Amino acid sequence: MNPAISITENVLHFKAQGHGAKGDNVYEFHLEFLDLVKPEPVYKLTQRQVNITVQKKVSQWWERLTKQEKRPLFLAPDFDRWLDESDAEMELRAKEEERLNKLRLESQGSPETLTSLKKGYLFMYNFVQFLGFSWIFVNMTVRFFILGKESFYDTFHTSADMMYFCQMLSAVETINAAIGVTKSPLMPCFIQLCGRNFILFIIFGTMEEMQNKAVVFFVFYSWSAVEIFRYPFYMLSCLDMDWKVLTWLRYTLWIPLYPLGCLAEAVSVIQSIPVFNETGRFSFTLPYPVKIKVRFSFFLQIYLIMLFLGLYINFRHLYKQRRRRYGQKKKKVH
Repeated sequence: MNPAISITENVLHFKAQGHGAKGDNVYEFHLEFLDLVKPEPVYKLTQRQVNITVQKKVSQWWERLTKQEKRPLFLAPDFDRWLDESDAEMELRAKEEERLNKLRLESQGSPETLTSLKKGYLFMYNFVQFLGFSWIFVNMTVRFFILGKESFYDTFHTSADMMYFCQMLSAVETINAAIGVTKSPLMPCFIQLCGRNFILFIIFGTMEEMQNKAVVFFVFYSWSAVEIFRYPFYMLSCLDMDWKVLTWLRYTLWIPLYPLGCLAEAVSVIQSIPVFNETGRFSFTLPYPVKIKVRFSFFLQIYLIMLFLGLYINFRHLYKQRRRRYGQKKKKVH
């Protein structure tokens, strides 16, 4: 049997020759649907019947199948596929939600893709910072072994450009903490960013008299010595790796280096006070009728207090991190 099945003007036409109860005959019928359907019917032949699938143009509930109110006698419902109105609405709603979710995922990217992008971004940031601070540390170490104490006095001129780059880039850490890219607390990141950049750009960067002092060496060396272990630790964390030696160094070296770095920063501020007083840079006079000259050294004295307060906040934060990592395990009570 080769049936001729087509849909024209929303009417299904069926005609085929087959063997039935009355022998070989030509069977045909026409069905005019209640609403618009797609004009491409799909059918499947079996030994006993012809299965015809017709799709609606718009997925919605129909009161009946055909335009005529009385159902043709040869039509019978397939109750295995039958849906009442509430079932049909639920199915349509589920399909619509599935479609919207699929579009949302395509526009936003899958969670796995976003996680991979985030890890790749953090890995590259930490890798670049590691290279920068490693260059500073190695350069200063090599120059010290070659030139000895003489290398102290030209540290700024040989390493400042790279330190400028690394410290400006470190603003990314504060931004990451602020927008939730990393779980780092915002305040310690912000304090370290502001403190280091104040020393680098204001104390050293604006005063040539400070750039030839030995204290620059100790400030740069303490900063880079901490970072050459911190950034590789974060790089391995992005790859879900844990190197125990590096982890221990990351959670331990700050104990001597942070106070030493803070002390070196304080010395640089103290040494800069008379220089700022002599040059009058950043000093100003209050307007009439006060007319009092405010020296920048006054703010530097306040900064010294804030410097050690910031050290306390960061020291407490790092100590809590270390205690969580290497805290004493509670002994089991037998």
